[in-house]
Amino acid sequence: MRPALFALLALALAIPASAAQDGVTMADRLLHDRLLTLDTHLDTPSRFERPGWRFDRWHDYDQDGSQVDLPRMEQGGLDGGFFVIYTAQGPTTPEAYASVRDQALLRAMAIQRVVAENEDKLALATTAADAERLHRQGKRIVYQSIENSYPLGTDLSLLTTFHKLGVRMASPVHNGPNQFSDSARGDVKHRGLSPLGRRWVAEMNRLGMVIDGSHASDTAISQMIDLSRTPLVLSHHGPDAIFDHPRNIPDALMRKLARSGGVMQMNTLFLRTTTSADCRDGIEDRQERWEVLSASERARLVADRAACPPLELANLDLFMRALLHAVRVMGVDHVGIGADWDGGGGLTDMKDIGGLPTITARMRQAGLSEADIAKIWSGNTLRLLQAAERGAATR
Repeated sequence: MRPALFALLALALAIPASAAQDGVTMADRLLHDRLLTLDTHLDTPSRFERPGWRFDRWHDYDQDGSQVDLPRMEQGGLDGGFFVIYTAQGPTTPEAYASVRDQALLRAMAIQRVVAENEDKLALATTAADAERLHRQGKRIVYQSIENSYPLGTDLSLLTTFHKLGVRMASPVHNGPNQFSDSARGDVKHRGLSPLGRRWVAEMNRLGMVIDGSHASDTAISQMIDLSRTPLVLSHHGPDAIFDHPRNIPDALMRKLARSGGVMQMNTLFLRTTTSADCRDGIEDRQERWEVLSASERARLVADRAACPPLELANLDLFMRALLHAVRVMGVDHVGIGADWDGGGGLTDMKDIGGLPTITARMRQAGLSEADIAKIWSGNTLRLLQAAERGAATR
């Protein structure tokens, strides 16, 4: 048997049945595995600190709700992405800042511990060039990002600390306004960015870090586009045209982002009207603070979690409508994928990353070329990293 034919048959046997049932042809899978695939928002590090949870072991979504681990990265052909240092929004007081700073540092350490424990399969990346190098070596790529700069308090020098730890992307805010910015959801406090938030943008540019506008208000996103010397990413976002939600943006702002060179990474959330994400966000923020909750607060959290309606997800058809709408409005150079895995994301017919080849198959069916699909899966993201690096080097 010829070696090439043998390789094709071996690959066919390796493809999970669920992927084949979703219409993934051998040509689709070959293309998917040939591409460098990155997701810009992986919330999996929230599990790294849980006793007994191992990233190198296969987990079942129906058992523990997790969506990303090493075996499923291999199954779904996900080469890597941005692993998130997330902290929930809290009081803007010196005491709260000190506590949440330590939480963020511990999460960064947890990410690096998991990489060290799996050094044969994982590696930290800090530059755009690292991605291709590690991909050639057969390793999964671990970039680090900060979701919510609240842990910085009012000390922007902490950005340098996180940069030295390898962080290359950060967003100013999560749900509700903080010291840097108004949020997509919450009261208007600053009419966009605060004065400290404007200084945060300048410091991000100085360090060569990619600014992430997801969770910020539309006004704040527009201001960041105007202020930043390098293009923004919206690491897990969506279009209002598919579903008018505060966490999505209108076509006009999508076009402004594209004109500036920025990229919107398609989220799987906020794409349909019957979502209980608002309820879940409040619960997840409290869950993150479980260790400091009193017994009565824990009991109340458990009760509230049980009462919260289950998240009603979009399906793959709707996700593709959103992605292709973004391509039509912004151009293929300005669209990527950031599905919010392990952060509430997923689809009714794709509960974890094992089904990612189906997205490549759907893009092929929609008429996108291999070059275009490569841009969406990683090329556009790496371009932003390169722009941030050049911006820091030429300041």
